[in-house]
Amino acid sequence: MSGEELLVRVGHDGPEAIEAATDTFEARESFDLVLENEAGPAHVHCRLEGDLSRVATFDGTNHYVEAESTLRVPVAVGSIEDDREGRLEVSTGYGSTTTVVDVTVSPARHRVEVDETLADPPRTESDPIPLERTVRTVTATAGVDPATLAVALLGALALALGVATAAVVGGPVAILGVLVVGVGVGVALSTLLR
Repeated sequence: MSGEELLVRVGHDGPEAIEAATDTFEARESFDLVLENEAGPAHVHCRLEGDLSRVATFDGTNHYVEAESTLRVPVAVGSIEDDREGRLEVSTGYGSTTTVVDVTVSPARHRVEVDETLADPPRTESDPIPLERTVRTVTATAGVDPATLAVALLGALALALGVATAAVVGGPVAILGVLVVGVGVGVALSTLLR
């Protein structure tokens, strides 16, 4: 059910009195007819007319409402593509007292279920692998071309290898080699960043 309700009071102004809370009612597809009895027990007869009778149904047309109680009668509306209009006639006292409500039902809006997985885009075959996605994110954030980033990473690796070699071999030639690699990496980066 949609949660929409049409209230009809039974016995409000006397034992066979019946009164709808409104003369017109609009709902998005299915709704509840709420029979609120304010007096002794009553038999209530319900009938649908017009286009509404072709698209809507409820269980039984005669309903027994106990004294000072409320009875919900679900009105199930089938699948519709456009608004449907009709009348809902509710009577008591074997038809001696009647109230009529003009009813318009509209198609339900399509609902989209939203959960925490909506934040995660679906993965496809063309999606980049995590490393490539990281490189794209870093280059976009820093405003650096991916080729420049690759040269910088290779330069950092060459410097690390040079320092490790200099530490193992030792001597002034190894230190000079590390300085040459460092200058080469610096020149390459400055050329790419222009």
